[in-house]
Amino acid sequence: MEAALLSPAFAPAMTAPDPTVTPFRQQVEQWMRSFQKWLYTELETTDGGATFQPDVWQHHSGGGGESRVIQNGRILEKGGVNFSATWGEMDERAARQLLMPDPRYFATGVSVVQHPRSPRVPISHMNVRYFEAGNGDSWFGGGLDLTPIYVDEKQARWFHEQIFEVCQQHDASYYQRFKDWADEYFFLTHRQETRGVGGIFFDRLIVGQHGDRDELFAFVKAVGEVYGRTYCELMRRNADLPYSEREIQWQMVRRGRYAEFNLAIDRGTKFGLEAGGRTESILMSLPPRCEWHYNLQPAPGSAEAETQQWLKKGVNWLAHSPTSLD
Repeated sequence: MEAALLSPAFAPAMTAPDPTVTPFRQQVEQWMRSFQKWLYTELETTDGGATFQPDVWQHHSGGGGESRVIQNGRILEKGGVNFSATWGEMDERAARQLLMPDPRYFATGVSVVQHPRSPRVPISHMNVRYFEAGNGDSWFGGGLDLTPIYVDEKQARWFHEQIFEVCQQHDASYYQRFKDWADEYFFLTHRQETRGVGGIFFDRLIVGQHGDRDELFAFVKAVGEVYGRTYCELMRRNADLPYSEREIQWQMVRRGRYAEFNLAIDRGTKFGLEAGGRTESILMSLPPRCEWHYNLQPAPGSAEAETQQWLKKGVNWLAHSPTSLD
C-alpha cells in the first residue's frame, strides 16, 4: 500500500493524549519517528540538491504526523517520507474494510515514494506500519518495490538479493512468500503487467500468530534499513548517466502507469480518499509529471520493448549467482 495508508486517512491528531498507550507502542512510534529522520537525511545527502520540507498535520481525535517532501532536487524531482502516529475510533465502513471487530485503533508508520528526475534512476516505494485494534489484536505490515523506467537486469537482481538476505535473517519462508505477494499486489490488472520489478509486500503479520512482537518488529526495522541502503546506492550509480529526449518521453509514459496503479488499484490510496483524509499527503505518491498516449506500442527490439518483457509476475530474480554492481 502506498503513502495513503498511514497518512491521515482515518488519522486523528496531536490534540488529545492516547488513553491506552503502552511501552511497546511508544517504542514502535519512537522508532518510526527516528527512522523517518534517518531515511530522509540519507536521501537528502545522496540527492545533494534540495531538502525534505516538513508539513506537520493534526486531526481532531488523537495523533497526527509529519510529511517530509522534496521537490526539484538534483536527483529527486519529487519525493516524500511521511510519518504518522494516530489513534481514536474509526467509522463503521473503515472498521469493516480492515476487519476490525472493535473500531478503536492505534496506527503508526512511515510511507515513502520517490520520483527521480532521470529516467535512468528507478521510481521507488517503501512503507512500514504497526496497527493495534481495540480488541487487543496487533500486527505489522509493509514492503518495498522498485519501478525502473528501463529495467537494468543486473540491478534488479542485486535489489532482490539484498531483500532476500534480509528475509533469510528472520524467516527462510519470507522472501518467496512476500515476493509472490508483491507480484500479485503491484499488478495493473487492466494492463496485465506488473508495476515494475517488484520486491516484497506483507500485511497483517499478527503478533502471537506469525511471531512474537520483538521478532516481527526486528524484521520491519530491517526492511526499512535495506530500502534506504539499496535505493541510495541506485541513486548514486544512475543519476549521472546520460539520457535522451526519447527516454524522457518513455519516463512520462511509465510514470503514467504508476499513477494508474495508485489511483485505480492501490487500496491505501482509495481508502484514504474515501475516508476524507488529507489529500496532499494521500496523493504525495503521484509523480509531478506524466503522460498518456493512445495505444502506444514500443518498437520491436527497442529498449522500451525489452523493459515491457520484464513486467510480469513470477520472474526468478535469484536465478543466477550473487550479483555485484561493480
